Amino acid sequence: MKLSYIEIEPPDPVDGCIIWLHGLGAYGKEFEPVVPHMHLSTVRFVFPQSLNLPVTINGGVEMPAWFDIRTLNDDPRRESQQDIALSAKLIQDIIDEQIAKGIPSWRIILVGFSQGGAMALHVGLRAEQKLLGIASLSGYLLNPSLLQLEESTENRATPLFFGHGRRDLVVLYEKGLRAYRASKNFSRESIWNPYPVGHELCMTELADLRDWFHALFGGESI
Repeated sequence: MKLSYIEIEPPDPVDGCIIWLHGLGAYGKEFEPVVPHMHLSTVRFVFPQSLNLPVTINGGVEMPAWFDIRTLNDDPRRESQQDIALSAKLIQDIIDEQIAKGIPSWRIILVGFSQGGAMALHVGLRAEQKLLGIASLSGYLLNPSLLQLEESTENRATPLFFGHGRRDLVVLYEKGLRAYRASKNFSRESIWNPYPVGHELCMTELADLRDWFHALFGGESI
């Protein structure tokens, strides 16, 4: 089993890759418009498409999802661990494919929005290959009690970017903040950026993310 994905090649020879994970009920192609705003002329963008899964909180309707959410309450059984494990493997397979195409793991950034942000943290912090960075946008930490046992030593100091809307009523601001605070235990370069919006990206957040990308990739001109 493999995930389909959109791959956008840069105008110049590739020397880096950003893998961007969409949110619940969304599609990878929805983030394609951000590419020109990032001004990264040597970076390949990859937008995977999740599997379609029945989502309990949405009446069991099948939709693009990285994992089933069974309840809106804070409960250890809230998310399907089987779905998380499968999606994590499929995302890791895409990382491995990019490495096989000649991109060193330490030139790969994993980004995600909402459910995708949760998966970016989940996969990135457990990856055996050293990554350049991990960004969670309006996301949260899955299985925080297991992270200390499962985290990869390769990515203990990987730079982390957290962006979250103060008025987010889908993934509450406090959940994102908890993920950031937990990340301080294993990353020396964890950044928290709040924004005056709801469950969405804003231009200020994209500009901050762009600057972060440029700093990590070596300061391309904007």
